[in-house]
Amino acid sequence: MKTSIVSTALVLILLLGLASCSTKDVKVANLQVELKKQPIGLDVLQPRLSWQIASSLPNVQQDAYQIMVAESISDLEKESNLKWNSGKIESSLSVLIPYEGESLESTKDYFWKVKVFTNKGESDWANSRWAMAYLSEHDWKAQWIGIDSINSGGANIDQDQQLGWGAMTQKTRLSARYMRKEFDLEGGKPKRARLYIAGLGMYECYINGKKVGQDIFAPTATDYLKRVNYNVFDVSDLLQSNKKNTIAVVLGNGRYFTMRKEGVAHYGFPKLLMQLEVEDSKQQLTRIVSDQSWKMSLDGPIIANNEFDGEEYNANMEFEGWHNSGFDDSQWLIPHLVDAPEGKLQAQNNPNIMTMEELKPLSIKAHEDGSYILDMGQNMVGWLAVNLKGVKDKPIKMRFAELLKDDGTLYTANLRSANVTDIYTPSKDGLFSWQPTFTYHGFRFVEISGLDYLPDLASFTGKVNYDQMPTIGQFECSDATLNQIYKNASWGIKGNYRSMPTDCPQRDERMGWLGDRAAGCLGESFMFDNTLLYEKWMDDIEDAQLENGALPAVAPNYWKVYMDDVTWPSAYIHIANMLYEQRGDKQGIVRHYASMKRWLDFIQTNYMHDYIISKDGFGDWCMPPESMELIHSKDPARITSGAILSTSFFYRILILMSKFAVIADQAADSEIFLSLAANVKKAYNDRFFDKETAAYDNNTVTANIISLMQGLVPETYETKVFDNLVAKTEGEFKSHVSVGLIGIQFLMRGLSAYGREDLALRIATNRTYPSWGYMIENGATTIWELWNGNTADPEMNSANHVMLLGDLMTWYYEDLAGISTDKINVGFKKFTLKPVFPQGLSQVNASFESPYGTIKSAWKKDASSLSWEVNVPSNSSASIHIPAQSIAAITEKGNKIGLDERITTIDFVDGSAILTLNSGSYFFIVK
Repeated sequence: MKTSIVSTALVLILLLGLASCSTKDVKVANLQVELKKQPIGLDVLQPRLSWQIASSLPNVQQDAYQIMVAESISDLEKESNLKWNSGKIESSLSVLIPYEGESLESTKDYFWKVKVFTNKGESDWANSRWAMAYLSEHDWKAQWIGIDSINSGGANIDQDQQLGWGAMTQKTRLSARYMRKEFDLEGGKPKRARLYIAGLGMYECYINGKKVGQDIFAPTATDYLKRVNYNVFDVSDLLQSNKKNTIAVVLGNGRYFTMRKEGVAHYGFPKLLMQLEVEDSKQQLTRIVSDQSWKMSLDGPIIANNEFDGEEYNANMEFEGWHNSGFDDSQWLIPHLVDAPEGKLQAQNNPNIMTMEELKPLSIKAHEDGSYILDMGQNMVGWLAVNLKGVKDKPIKMRFAELLKDDGTLYTANLRSANVTDIYTPSKDGLFSWQPTFTYHGFRFVEISGLDYLPDLASFTGKVNYDQMPTIGQFECSDATLNQIYKNASWGIKGNYRSMPTDCPQRDERMGWLGDRAAGCLGESFMFDNTLLYEKWMDDIEDAQLENGALPAVAPNYWKVYMDDVTWPSAYIHIANMLYEQRGDKQGIVRHYASMKRWLDFIQTNYMHDYIISKDGFGDWCMPPESMELIHSKDPARITSGAILSTSFFYRILILMSKFAVIADQAADSEIFLSLAANVKKAYNDRFFDKETAAYDNNTVTANIISLMQGLVPETYETKVFDNLVAKTEGEFKSHVSVGLIGIQFLMRGLSAYGREDLALRIATNRTYPSWGYMIENGATTIWELWNGNTADPEMNSANHVMLLGDLMTWYYEDLAGISTDKINVGFKKFTLKPVFPQGLSQVNASFESPYGTIKSAWKKDASSLSWEVNVPSNSSASIHIPAQSIAAITEKGNKIGLDERITTIDFVDGSAILTLNSGSYFFIVK
């Protein structure tokens, strides 16, 4: 039954509201260019501008905006010599507005301001800025420098040989490269100084002894045959006028110099390209470039660095004062001019990695062998900073692991060939402070040897390192298991952000496996502002695409894995859709549309027969096996057919591509995709669906849930298929997980979508095998790679993987908190608030920083009432579904609900009041 209330006085209310407010009540905030605040170093010719509206007033909606851009602050203030004046644009959009002014120029600064016109009045102007990078390769005057061996000749990397401090054996070893240059800077204080730098594989840069920026592992890793990132910094405050200045760079190996002689991509030896441009008050330009006027040493204190194996540091080899002027570098080498990497040089758009958090240890215990075991209390990713007492020339070793054996020693069997050991050799007796520079570890426990005393906990700090991004989501509820799972998931997700979303952070892998993020990227998007990371990763995926259209399973393709399946590469499509729907960002779709289409053509041409795709590479990866020591099930009844997986995913991709075609201005393709999808659906059901049993193929839960949730089940059979998979879950699997990486992408949302949120909650809160709670019961503080990670073959039992999260984090936000974006007015311009309110859960408190501002959904229920606190940000609106016996049973801040400028429509449908909410804060109570 449906009832509706329509307001005839709404216009009058809005007019009265407009007349009563002032412009100070509406402000523009959080100005961004290419989703960054005041970025330095854009090589985008048409940058996109965004802002939010901050107001304490209810029902604030933008009607229009005006943007101005100039080359100086004074011109912007005078509104003269403008590069762009948009004029008053009638639009409610405030996210990713493309610049449409005069052509932008290399290295120039641009200043911009925006004002908004709302239904509550105009805002004041809000100002910001950005700076361009190089827009032409001819802007570079610097040369690539380095040394490709210990001597002045070239190096043959196919032979075992000494390479500085190291060797090209299977576990490669190579010392860091130290480079420096002194230069004079005449005139007064620099008006502007910009540093443009690409140090491969990683660099740290110093000017006059001070580190440039807080970044680590810069620049972000790519396939260096396709693209090479450089970073841009404003270093005006680090330079000294009328004095000698020194710029110094240390290069680590990163992903450029291979970590393994065989099996991992190798691009060459570390190398540097650097250009410093200094402009004085008279606009005279001084340019310092990397060339053979620099000096270089391979004999510094970092004698080996390797992401798999760790870092070795010998303090006896330190160069005291090497990054300051006056250091004697007469015995250093002259660097060679070396070949540039093959990839296109580009300004990096995504932020670098940095230390985002610090963690203090929980305990330290002495072991009978004389070592000490440090427990950080949390499985983390990063490194250990220490303040210890050492003995001259006696190495102190720090070995890392996620787990302990029963005897209290490190469990390292799951690390494969990774040595994961940092070594520091003191140059004198006494105190020292140290942390590595070019390695990282996934660990909770550290074995420390080489000390002759028990250090206190204050001597150690865990540095948690991942890509710079804000945490934008918060979730807490009345169930302790759900809260711990969320915490474990958060630690696992951010720990696997390493300029690409990796599978694991600890063993000799750490690769960007696509399959792990096909659904996970959506849940992550509620928790972290990972937009720029995923935009970058989409570039990595296309870079790894073969000429025939095949997509990789790993990107960047440091491991060259091409399985020609559908499920893993589908992440490419799903990430683009996530960025569009969650962030309102269509760039991923438009930029990569042709690449996506080539992949679909490749699959269709090579592997589709009678509209069925049988080719599959990984199956329903890591579904719970029938025996606890197994990694993969061997029971045919548990194994979902590859043709089911590939064909169902291909159907869903065709539906998405029909939408993408319209967005990418290729509307003619849309009908082609839909026509093919219809044929695929018919063939799929003809071959795999048993109408009598309402089951797909061999009736696995995965086969049924992915068919249902991807829109393949004939309409009249949806309930029967759902009932079938529920019966199997509750009966054969005793209300536990029975799916692997593929099925788990749909399970939680599927159960809730068809009315069994109670079963979804039961699965999520189980503490027995197989479940996320079982991991917690066995000491997990992140998410395991396997449901049975504590008993399976150590060859594949990472304790920090996120692939088995599937759609769980999405379920937390979209089902438990009830927050989901509108599929047309994307990016949470409009959104829905519709929790499932499962029995057994009495409270949820969640918030999410959307592109338009903070969305909050915090509800609490007992036997007699439901209270629900909601926030709708300015310039957005929400449709809220409130379960109630009638509209009269609902109050908002103590008043009966009715139409006003905040609540513009009220319907009552099937036991729920459906209200349209304009921006503002609300507190509903339902008796």
